[in-house]
Amino acid sequence: MNMKINDYIEIINENLDNFLPIEYPQTIFKSMKYTVLLPGKRLRPVMCLETCAMLGGEIENAIPTACAIEMLHAQTLIHDDLPCMDNDDYRRGKLTNHKVFGEAIAVLAGDALLTFAPQIITKYSKALTPSTIIRVLNEFFHFAGARGVIAGQVVDIESENILQATNKDTKELEKILEYLHLHKTSDLFQLSMRTGAIIAGAGDEKIEAITDFAKTFGLAFQIADDILDEISTFEQMGKTLGKDKEEGKLTYVSLYGLEGAKCKLSCLFEKCYGIMKKQDIKSEIFNNIIEDILKRTGIKND
Repeated sequence: MNMKINDYIEIINENLDNFLPIEYPQTIFKSMKYTVLLPGKRLRPVMCLETCAMLGGEIENAIPTACAIEMLHAQTLIHDDLPCMDNDDYRRGKLTNHKVFGEAIAVLAGDALLTFAPQIITKYSKALTPSTIIRVLNEFFHFAGARGVIAGQVVDIESENILQATNKDTKELEKILEYLHLHKTSDLFQLSMRTGAIIAGAGDEKIEAITDFAKTFGLAFQIADDILDEISTFEQMGKTLGKDKEEGKLTYVSLYGLEGAKCKLSCLFEKCYGIMKKQDIKSEIFNNIIEDILKRTGIKND
């Protein structure tokens, strides 16, 4: 069956809803479910399922892992939006979790999702061997942890006002920026595609190529987000814009300027296409995702 992106999104949304029942104490489950089910493109779980499918695996086997990754992503958003972090009031056009449920419940909802998500993998991945489940869980814990998205968040916090407050040269700032976004953004794309490949039974060479693609795509995705923060509206993005600039955050636009950031974005997506061609990876969905980002950032015309 030739799956379209909306087919994947429908599968993911249905399973996310089923995997997250409302139990006692209801407040915590409602808070968890609130952010997980906010309307979105579901890019990370989509890329997990599509990687599995294009490498010859059964997408049904990857659904629990794909949904667990979306729960992990929701956890990072809940904590990222807190007043002690980025202090955002809106996410995907809706009030952020702490604005609806209060800060204490929002913190606990994030913690709960971080521990609830891997249980979805172990409980529902019936067709996977124990060794494959352990590999998938190791990937999850690595990218979710202190060497993964948390590392990116820490460097993001520490890089506030770094352009104004230090005399670091451009090369040093470039290293910090790349580290920040390799972890804060790219790591979840790596997790998505690597686990999809592992579930499909891909060999080491293919997994290495998939990792390179995901790492490159993740950096490009973050550059696009930085560009859209400059050129979009609240209605288009569903979140408060311009906060990075106000807080002196280190971004691709603040370091390279708008046109420089667009140039870097184009180059990274060209690299993605090159990896796909070299590995003979064919995915209409990946092509469409890249084309959509290029159009939204004004690099390509509709």
